Amino acid sequence: MKDSRISAPAPPDGGGWRVHGRGSTQDRKADAARDRAARAGAAGSRGYRYLHHAIDDHSRVAYSEILDDERKEIAAAFWTRANAFFATLGVTVTAVMTDNGSCYRSYAFANALGDIEHKRTKPYRPQTNGKVERFNRTLATEWAYAAACDSEQAREAAYQDWIHHHNHHRPHTGIGGQVPSARVHNLTGKYT
Repeated sequence: MKDSRISAPAPPDGGGWRVHGRGSTQDRKADAARDRAARAGAAGSRGYRYLHHAIDDHSRVAYSEILDDERKEIAAAFWTRANAFFATLGVTVTAVMTDNGSCYRSYAFANALGDIEHKRTKPYRPQTNGKVERFNRTLATEWAYAAACDSEQAREAAYQDWIHHHNHHRPHTGIGGQVPSARVHNLTGKYT
């Protein structure tokens, strides 16, 4: 099991600078909104949402959520949900690899893992967690910057559709051209 997170800026409605260009009206609106939120001390005031991932080493099935931050409590709760998801597939998690973020070094995350072995990547060596890093690269090209969304809600809906596509329809060269769902017995939930 690989676990990681990346931060992704929440674009303004209609898309951000990657769609409309630097200095565009949309880009200036996004900057102004982040500045207002920062002055108000709002959570996520930098305009970022965080993608937390858990990827099964064998099948490449991904469980992922867009969350508002990366605090230890959030990471621990995410892991609890991810582990439950994999348990419904009949996947028994024996080890988790994460980066060295403070949320993963916390007691809260260690308690969420329980008896599961916790491995950490070498500092400044993202290739140690290569499956997640490749997932992030694919995610960026096929979802995050592939099309403009009219709202954050539309972006999140597109994300859930993309995760479904990744797990059920997208062939992976790393597993011989198969789709991840073909390598997990109960991904559809039809069998017990």
